[in-house]
Amino acid sequence: MLLSAIVPALLVGVVAGQNGTLPIYKDPKASIDDRVSDLLSRMTIQDKAAQLLQGDLSNWINMTDNTFNATGLAWNMAYRAGQIWSGFPADQQWIAEGIKVGQDYLLHNTTLGIPAFFQNEGIHGFLSGNATIFNSPIAHACSWNPDLIHKMGAAIAQEALALGINQLLAPLGDLARELRFGRVEETLGEDGYLSGELGYSYITGLQGGNVSAMVKHFAAFASPEQGINTAPVHGGERELRTTYLPSYKRQIIDAGVYSVMSAYHSYDGVALVANHHILTDILRDEWGYKYYVISDAGGTDRLCNDFKMCRSKPIDKEAITLYALPAGNDVEMGGGSYSFEKIPKLVEEGRLSEEVVDTAVSRLLRAKFAAGLFENPYLAAPGADEANLLIHTPETVALARQIDTESIVLLENHNGVLPLSKTANIAVIGPMADFMNYGDYVLNGSQYHGVTPLAGIKAISEGTVTFAQGCERWSNDQSGFAQAVAAAEGADVAVVVVGTWSRDQVELWQGLNATTGEHVDVASLKLVGAMPHLVRAIIDTGKPTIVVFSSGKPITEPWISEDAAALVQQFYPSEEGGNALADILYGVANPSGKLSVGFPYDVGTTPIYYDYLNSARYVEAGKEYANGTLKFGHQYVLNSPVPLYEFGYGKSYSTFVYSDFSLSKTNATAEDIITASVKVTNNSTRDGTEVVQLYVKDVISSVVVPNIVLRGFSKIPIAAGETKTVEIPFAVSELGLWDLRMKYVVEPGDFIAFVGSSSADRRANATLTVS
Repeated sequence: MLLSAIVPALLVGVVAGQNGTLPIYKDPKASIDDRVSDLLSRMTIQDKAAQLLQGDLSNWINMTDNTFNATGLAWNMAYRAGQIWSGFPADQQWIAEGIKVGQDYLLHNTTLGIPAFFQNEGIHGFLSGNATIFNSPIAHACSWNPDLIHKMGAAIAQEALALGINQLLAPLGDLARELRFGRVEETLGEDGYLSGELGYSYITGLQGGNVSAMVKHFAAFASPEQGINTAPVHGGERELRTTYLPSYKRQIIDAGVYSVMSAYHSYDGVALVANHHILTDILRDEWGYKYYVISDAGGTDRLCNDFKMCRSKPIDKEAITLYALPAGNDVEMGGGSYSFEKIPKLVEEGRLSEEVVDTAVSRLLRAKFAAGLFENPYLAAPGADEANLLIHTPETVALARQIDTESIVLLENHNGVLPLSKTANIAVIGPMADFMNYGDYVLNGSQYHGVTPLAGIKAISEGTVTFAQGCERWSNDQSGFAQAVAAAEGADVAVVVVGTWSRDQVELWQGLNATTGEHVDVASLKLVGAMPHLVRAIIDTGKPTIVVFSSGKPITEPWISEDAAALVQQFYPSEEGGNALADILYGVANPSGKLSVGFPYDVGTTPIYYDYLNSARYVEAGKEYANGTLKFGHQYVLNSPVPLYEFGYGKSYSTFVYSDFSLSKTNATAEDIITASVKVTNNSTRDGTEVVQLYVKDVISSVVVPNIVLRGFSKIPIAAGETKTVEIPFAVSELGLWDLRMKYVVEPGDFIAFVGSSSADRRANATLTVS
């Protein structure tokens, strides 16, 4: 029996206009501002407060047996009705029917009929049963392919909407500039331009499919002190505006995202959840953002519990509300004390202006009107059979494989050992070789579903494939090495898959071991346990050894780069990860991935991002050699401050030659658009794809600025022997800086535009003079 059949039939009279006419807020032809104003004027203070608290689907649906709770439904919609968390590992139709019941109740059993956002996660796939798992953001950012990310967003929207989910908590605008931080895997890399472009593509794909996106974690979240989750981030106003904010602005303003999540941390001593300067002065007053900001789960409680800005026992809900709401944090997510339930009391006592409440509510209502919720509150498939036709389709699975393939980065290929011959006998070795090594934000049990590296290799190989795990990923035990060494010695080539690992959304919070993921931070970027010793043992057999890093962040084992026959980076994969990897190893696909984040030699040489400020990164490197020889330097004594592999780096089986680089203008004003043009020739016998990258250097500046910045890129297939002309436009207005008075200006003078294959491999340059 459908849940909708047992919802109480008693309907409250829905508001009508004078003489029975349609209220303005229900008129789709009226302006959004007029609709918001009309609806707001009809709301009680309790109606308003209910919009500003996150509800929960489990308040009326028991997620273990699907029991319906009518009392819980009525209570939720009276007090926590604005947006409702629906991300449970339950039967998909339980979720779909529960959402339908909730949305119907809001539309027909409440006075005003305000629909809700029903929420789930979505950073690399809709978090539900049979939904397609894409590769983690740090991985798909290595594709440098905005068109594919747009398609991914659209595909995720189709799957989410099939069950009635109309809002996903993704993407991240955070930057991977602190590599000890556990959530590097969730970011779109270290660079604000790349992150902004890919996040923009995801959002437009998702929201084009009638599912709201939510940009998080606003702002500057991913560079915490000591790399520790939610710790303070240190920085000033100029660093905030120059480095951290551009990715968020591209995603929030240019993509028109309907919601923003504030962050857990403090920036320059001010908690983000109560940071009026960032949430209001910048986001609303400068950028003109019209929609709403929601806290992260339990984020508001941190004002008392962690920042010590108010009493924590018992928690001071009124103080929390008075800090967060006027600052511009409009909505409170669950997972904490639900302090915003004090809004009616605070207004009644005159301690909180109802205008502040109205501003917050109007932002949420504006998002709902803009997203079309009042006209299309429930767009789910009519039943399980129809939903199954929209979820995990062959087309979506193929897309996951394509993105994964384009995201794999070839780091080393000594003596052209790759691609492998299909007839070669292969030993597949390592704890990640027969294991689905997903990143965080996947459902419990996901690791038992998908194509492992071993399965992918077996599917292509025409030779003998043997497998030996060698060791556990979490152990120092080397008792399995003998079997692994024997497998390698009996094969033509060994493929060793090692790396980091995360956990699913249940295991991650159960105290199980992991080396990446939310709240899993590290002091070292080296392989753990027996894994590095396993790699050494296999290399020492003398057989060509291809090492695959399967990880959520860079790994610092530079000796592997030198000693392995080849090194491949596959950041946390999609469910088609094994097939994608095999396609690269066997040359079915030509590697085209470029690093979205740089690799240091050691954690002690971080930060390693390419866009360091002028005057940084002096180099007089030392080195400790494998034979024990010590070469002493000064920066650093026994290491180097430059990356082992820089941002934008990635090899191909093809060779690309750049020529005839030019700018459409060499003299320009701040209002001009410049087109950079370069010819790229595939000087090989194999078709390939190159990511042409454009960087710009400000030659003379009044403040200290980054040495170079990415200002455009183009991913382009080029057939063997073919030459293509690649054009990359950029706006001169994007070349500005925040001056001594903290005003954004494009200063007159010379700028050097570089074009190349990575941030360090710059093949040609031209000078642009701005007047």
